[in-house]
Amino acid sequence: MNKIKSIKAKEIKDSRGNPTIEVKLETGNGKFFASVPSGASTGKNEALELRDKDGKGVSSAIKNINKIIAPKLIDLNSENQAEIDKIMIDLDGTENKSKLGANAILAVSIAVCRAGADSKKVPLYQHIFELTGLRDRSPRPVQLVVPLAMFNILEGGAHVPQDGIPNAEGGGTTSRLDIQEFMIVPQKKTFAENLVLCNKVFQNLKTLLTESYGKSDIMGDEGGFAPLVSKTQQALYLLKTAIGQEDVKIALDCAASQFFNDGKYKIDGNDLSRTELLDYYKNLINDFDIISIEDPFAEEDWQGFENMMSSLCDKIIIVGDDLTTTNINKIKEAHNKSACNGVILKLNQIGTVSETIEAGKLAKSFGSPRGEAGWKTIVSHRSGETMDDFIADLAVGIGADYIKSGSPTKEERMVKYSRLLEIEKNI
Repeated sequence: MNKIKSIKAKEIKDSRGNPTIEVKLETGNGKFFASVPSGASTGKNEALELRDKDGKGVSSAIKNINKIIAPKLIDLNSENQAEIDKIMIDLDGTENKSKLGANAILAVSIAVCRAGADSKKVPLYQHIFELTGLRDRSPRPVQLVVPLAMFNILEGGAHVPQDGIPNAEGGGTTSRLDIQEFMIVPQKKTFAENLVLCNKVFQNLKTLLTESYGKSDIMGDEGGFAPLVSKTQQALYLLKTAIGQEDVKIALDCAASQFFNDGKYKIDGNDLSRTELLDYYKNLINDFDIISIEDPFAEEDWQGFENMMSSLCDKIIIVGDDLTTTNINKIKEAHNKSACNGVILKLNQIGTVSETIEAGKLAKSFGSPRGEAGWKTIVSHRSGETMDDFIADLAVGIGADYIKSGSPTKEERMVKYSRLLEIEKNI
């Protein structure tokens, strides 16, 4: 048993320079740290990230950790993740963790998970796998694997500043891409090979942008290029050219809630109806090697998701993010309505490690229209990240199919990929 001796929180900065929380949890075995990210494009049903009255600070969330959460967890066994997470959920007492803050609860939850793994003397990913309960239910040993990575190397939407980007003539501002993430998904056998291939495509793209626009130094929040183009097809042709003959697929995160207004989807300068947007996606899929589209419709446009599933589920993964928000009730609703066949899992959308694990297990329990065993699961970072690499172990431990952690150019993204390289060597 590894009892919790103390928990202390403090403020640090995330990758966008905004305040966030770091927790130090101490047991008899040592000190364990955790920090939490924040998103720029967030779903309405996400657990609440508690901010101070100025909309930025996290002093109230830190106070909740130090004064309310910590005293309740002292002397508890860090191996008991579900029990500790439930104590914090009950302490909060709200549906969306608005009293204590999902950011406060999650920071402690991650630190507890690290301490629990240390107590059991197993790697963190192994501890997370054991927390899923799948080891005890499987008739044979389960082989853990590193998931495929979705590398975000072109960015638009809420990940790119709307002002201050010079246009091709050097003055004013350029229009941004409406689709938020243009990702590449290398298909090599190992994560190490896929990381090398990503860097090759990234450099090819950099050369293309330099040749076409004279510069390639405008970057989005997640380390991808924010090119001086506003048309989706133009961006996809740049990707296609950079990929060349390599075995690399394309994945999109549309974040369509961001360009939905008054019943219309404003994309590429056009106002499209739900039906027209679906036809728009069909054309993209026909022209480019796209394997998944995330949040193709607004988070409350269930009919749009259902229409897309009925016509395209045999061709691509239709992924819920703002639609499902790592929330078991929303995931069940999406399944009942046949709205998607893939789901994003983000720790800070729900606020605890235990609930994230349960969301992943639920998604994998569904049968898909193609007869596959379960929805595809994608563990994801946020646009405002920290140097915490927990999601790498989480993705391996829960058996995720994919992981999103941005472009391997910024240190807060690369630490996740470096951790995946370490895990791959171990397993």
